[in-house]
Amino acid sequence: MRFLPFLLLFVLFSCYEKSRDCKHYKTGEFYSEVTINNQLFKSTFKRDENIQVETYNNKVDSSQLRWINDCEVVFKTINPKNMAERKDIHLKILTTTDSSYTYEYSYVGETKKQKGIAYKVN
Repeated sequence: MRFLPFLLLFVLFSCYEKSRDCKHYKTGEFYSEVTINNQLFKSTFKRDENIQVETYNNKVDSSQLRWINDCEVVFKTINPKNMAERKDIHLKILTTTDSSYTYEYSYVGETKKQKGIAYKVN
């Protein structure tokens, strides 16, 4: 009888699984929001299997994509204009809904990660 509360907790937590259907987000048009130091950054982007074109502050940036698996991708800027743009970015989709995904990203090899959310527009 004293194990009943533990069994109940185990059943509740084992039944709860965050959704992660990443294939739905490999292509399409998106709107993204990232908060860094209490400042909100917004961008829009179009993605196919190999290329992503992003618009941020009226600036267009293109990246080649290398998918590690359905939920992880590495971005390589096509025409980097400075040293920071030469660094590849690793993005991992953490959770998905029917119209958005939550992700974390960082420069390849760095441990500091940022989180954001992207919404599928089309």
